[in-house]
Amino acid sequence: MTDAALNLERKPLLKTDEMPDFARNAINLASAGLGARAVSATDEFFAPLLRMLQDSNPVFITNKYDDHGKWMDGWESRRRRGGGHDHAIIALAVPGTINGFDVDTSFFTGNHPPECRIEACRSEGDPNDDTAWTELVPMQDLNPDSHHFLPCDNGNVWSHLRFHIHPDGGVARLRVFGIPYLDPASIEGRDIDLLATLNGGRIVAYSDAHYGTYHRLLAPGRGQNMGDGWETRRRRGPGHDWIILALGVRGAVSRAIVDTAHFKGNYPDSCSIQAVDLGMIGVNIGDAAIGGSEDWPSMLSHQKLSADTVHDFLGNQIEDLGPITHVRLNIFPDGGVSRLRLYGRAA
Repeated sequence: MTDAALNLERKPLLKTDEMPDFARNAINLASAGLGARAVSATDEFFAPLLRMLQDSNPVFITNKYDDHGKWMDGWESRRRRGGGHDHAIIALAVPGTINGFDVDTSFFTGNHPPECRIEACRSEGDPNDDTAWTELVPMQDLNPDSHHFLPCDNGNVWSHLRFHIHPDGGVARLRVFGIPYLDPASIEGRDIDLLATLNGGRIVAYSDAHYGTYHRLLAPGRGQNMGDGWETRRRRGPGHDWIILALGVRGAVSRAIVDTAHFKGNYPDSCSIQAVDLGMIGVNIGDAAIGGSEDWPSMLSHQKLSADTVHDFLGNQIEDLGPITHVRLNIFPDGGVSRLRLYGRAA
């Protein structure tokens, strides 16, 4: 059925140039899909806190109601009558530094909070009454049905957030853009997935990402369905598709996994991987480096792929290029890949 038949309204995706630098190709540490948790909330009468952490963009379904009233895609508290305000505690997917936030009130119009503020802490377990909180974002005005991008220049590592809304209302999504913290002592001398999102791996650029959710290419676990991964449109002309990724930590790769889970009639015929040491970790490598990536050294030569299969490449299949910081996955000519893993040791 069409969205119109379902009375379902979607917002168009924000374009990259509509976002601040801290939100472009960034890791959302408050992603439920990466493991972020709803710890507690003062009130969840109309909509549960966990819904605010979902990876999907919020939707509005005109005629959908539940036992508590209008169904809303986010966290929504009841109307306060006795003073005070509502707040929620969120455990980040992994501890990390925070560069900024997106407080998204999409579809909350007469029921959005007029203001919010954000605090954080570093805690081994979930916070308690003795936990000391640090304010990262002071009181901010909120508008209905809007994105609110709020920068954060505190360089400390945080594990939990306390999100205050004043006095009550609903927020569709809270996104926390940051960088996972990797304790050097915890990874020394052992193989890790150098490209995993939870280790700081990020998307830099791609030729096409028409279908699916491309940032899930580096997510934990296998894909849940065909929409859980990177998929390009059908290529009708010459050439092939590609995606460039930044490792979370500079390292030497000894094993690569290309997983085409759930991609059957639309998996790539073959793939290859190129790699380079740019002497930096991050996504802002510049247009010149992106344009020249087709000349990067080959780490994995042209390999045939199969439908819905974990392809494990290791040993002499992986060219020893020494420490690298960025890779380019080429797929021929187009199609979908659920997950990409690059195992090795930090340099």
